[in-house]
Amino acid sequence: MIPVPLLTKDQITRLPERAREVVEYRKSGLSLNHIQGCSLGCAYCIRHTYGLWDENQPVALMSDAQAVEELVNHRYFQPHVTPIQVFNRATEPFLPKVRPHTFTVLEELDARELTNHVLVITRHQLKPYDIDRLNQLRHLKVTLLFTYSGIDNQKIEPYPSHVAADSLKLMSAPFLRKYRTVLYWRPLVPGLNDTDEHLAAAHELSKHADATVFTGLFYRGEIADYYKANGIPEPYEDTARRKIVPETLEQRVLDTFSNSTALFRKTSCAVSYAHNLPDYNGHYGIRELCDICPLSQLELCANAHQVPTAEDVHQVARVLPEADKIQVVDISERAAIVRGLDVEQPRYFLQHALGFQVHDQRHPHHANRHGRADIGWKEATA
Repeated sequence: MIPVPLLTKDQITRLPERAREVVEYRKSGLSLNHIQGCSLGCAYCIRHTYGLWDENQPVALMSDAQAVEELVNHRYFQPHVTPIQVFNRATEPFLPKVRPHTFTVLEELDARELTNHVLVITRHQLKPYDIDRLNQLRHLKVTLLFTYSGIDNQKIEPYPSHVAADSLKLMSAPFLRKYRTVLYWRPLVPGLNDTDEHLAAAHELSKHADATVFTGLFYRGEIADYYKANGIPEPYEDTARRKIVPETLEQRVLDTFSNSTALFRKTSCAVSYAHNLPDYNGHYGIRELCDICPLSQLELCANAHQVPTAEDVHQVARVLPEADKIQVVDISERAAIVRGLDVEQPRYFLQHALGFQVHDQRHPHHANRHGRADIGWKEATA
């Protein structure tokens, strides 16, 4: 293979600070991103927030072997426990130049006999030989999440959604396969891709996947600025730190999928269901999330649900210097509420180590909003 170009140390030091962080905890897993740059040009891409939007050709910050070493030796990594995401922040894992690196990372992790969940999020064209190569992995629990929106505005999404739909169908077709497939239906945006026809098309496509998860738009300040500068209609008046799914849109999705048994609001719920395992993010205590889950999944999650004590939280947090000021404010069946964490990443570590929801007191989760932004929701009791 011809690898993507390797940046020099001097080039790396000139990158934005967050872009230099090859291993970063994001909500659904510990994210590996030693290759950065993408040519697909989706206007809402999270790359805006990392100062990487203008980088449209993939480059590497280090070799695949070095990156895997950095991942498995990271203080947040727990063998067989920590969910992993590969190239989900700064590139597309199945771009022709990136694809070989994606498989190298997967195969190196698998060779270590790790059984962690590995999430690979893609909207690109996959090939029949990808099926065979993925099926050779013996230990990892691999899930392919196919990002599909149905958006046909090329200023917002230049790369057509039908490619992801075709890839989902191709990769889901084999009766015997070790990996799982998820229809990652996102971003849903009112007035853009929420007609009855859009919803019906997604429902039909979902029949090919092992599970479906729907979610909205991350509308951060950097993305809003890009929309304004490029004359793209702004979907919302305000930005938010959480994804936006208005209440009326959620209800229309639920109505369209009323006969589905594999629709989920959370990525970890869909991935866990696809592998016949309890949710690794421990959402079971937030029962209004579970009202669309199949009974078999509810039983799995109920059996795994254990409410930790404050001492349990402190015991897990002791290994992290950045969590030395953590305080447990409250623990209920729903979640442990903490304060004293300056950044988000230690909270995700705690959540996966405990298999239980851990919330920051500064950012409360309101009932029935499912951890989403308040935009588009009526007043609800916290």
